[in-house]
Amino acid sequence: MTMTERPVEDDAACCVGKHVHNSRAAEDGEAPESAHERVNRRWHEILQETRVAQTGVQILFGFLLSVAFTPMFRELGTFDRTVYVITVVLGASATGALIAPVSLHRFLAGQRMKDEVVEAAGRLMMCGMVLLALTIGCTLLLILRIVIPGPLAEALVGGVMLWFGMCWYALPLHLRRRANRRPRPRNDRA
Repeated sequence: MTMTERPVEDDAACCVGKHVHNSRAAEDGEAPESAHERVNRRWHEILQETRVAQTGVQILFGFLLSVAFTPMFRELGTFDRTVYVITVVLGASATGALIAPVSLHRFLAGQRMKDEVVEAAGRLMMCGMVLLALTIGCTLLLILRIVIPGPLAEALVGGVMLWFGMCWYALPLHLRRRANRRPRPRNDRA
């Protein structure tokens, strides 16, 4: 039996409450994807995104762990040590959130819960990205306070965090709002 010959119950069990159309495909003149195809596509997209984010957070976290064993670490003041501890905890939390989709999949594979897994994995990825941005900001603060003592370090970190906010959150939200304002094709309105 091919994918297109699967019983409807399988798609319903896998993709509860999902519509069988895709407005993007309809706008592009392509055949709309089924709910099953959509959830599979979304899962593969999350896996690709997870690979990129995991690599970054693991490298950063490894660097952070090694900092405590350097001679200069002993010379850090209370504020910088506090920032370091916060940074390591944020890095560990980001690592946990960004690796969680793999664990979710492993525990729930074969349970016909792909919609729920994709939804939870997407939320964990968003949480992990916020934690990763905060980890990067705190890491920059640690480094720049040593390299450029004074308020310039904090100003540069603030600027970088603003840039992250614009690239990672404001731009996607702006594009989503703009897309939602576009008129939809007639066959997509229900």
